[in-house]
Amino acid sequence: MRTEQVLFWAAVGLYGLSAFAYILAFIAKAERLFTIGLGAAAVGFAPHTASIAWRWVSAGVSPFITISESLTLGVWMTVLLYLLVELAVKKVRPLGVLVMPVSFVLIGWAGTLRTDASSAQLAPALQSGWLWVHIVGATTGFSAVLIAAALGLMYLLKQGKQGGVYDKLPSPEAIDELSYRFVAGGFTLYGVMIVSGAFWANQAKGTFWNWDPVEVWSLISWLIYGIYLHLRVTFGWRGRRLAAYSLVAVAVMIVSYWGIPFSMETFHSGFRIEH
Repeated sequence: MRTEQVLFWAAVGLYGLSAFAYILAFIAKAERLFTIGLGAAAVGFAPHTASIAWRWVSAGVSPFITISESLTLGVWMTVLLYLLVELAVKKVRPLGVLVMPVSFVLIGWAGTLRTDASSAQLAPALQSGWLWVHIVGATTGFSAVLIAAALGLMYLLKQGKQGGVYDKLPSPEAIDELSYRFVAGGFTLYGVMIVSGAFWANQAKGTFWNWDPVEVWSLISWLIYGIYLHLRVTFGWRGRRLAAYSLVAVAVMIVSYWGIPFSMETFHSGFRIEH
């Protein structure tokens, strides 16, 4: 087995341990398991980073060409943002109860789709600076809204419960406000993704919008988060309703980002181009 594969599957295993520890921690209300979950995620992030870098440097393959690489990079950005939040906000240790199981499932799925690096080359016609802006906006935006959904789950779990780990969580108002900030950030970054993608498509295909299924679903997802912000800012929605909304919205985002390219032929599936 190649070094890259060893590193990748080591990351998958550690993320699986982290996900299991977080889920068990909430079931058993055992705070030590939250620490184990966070530690496993942090340790797993190292081989995850190394596997991406190894494939990128050794084969010259940008880490987003195939669906597998897109999933891997999206999870990498998610875990990075999650670890930074854990360092910055000490009272959100249970945040991983949603973030890590989702990350584990996505990177495990990526593992089943992995191909040889030689078959994952980007066509010269598609190489553009806009592509990098597009990918960074997409992965960081997804990471932000997944964090927001995890905060929404924390809000729902905290409602009406006291004692143990629940007493150590931030107040419901603080969780709600933090979730809102991540949604606002994700909404902005997805806007960057859509705009940069339009400029990239224009360079590659001569048109800003192609009604590609991924483009349409990305726009729908962006509008869904726009509705979230509208409901909060204009209609004053707070708390439980928006927490539940964020969980549904992130499911739509996952489908639009990876489910659509996997299930049908699109321009985004391997970044094909018509001449």
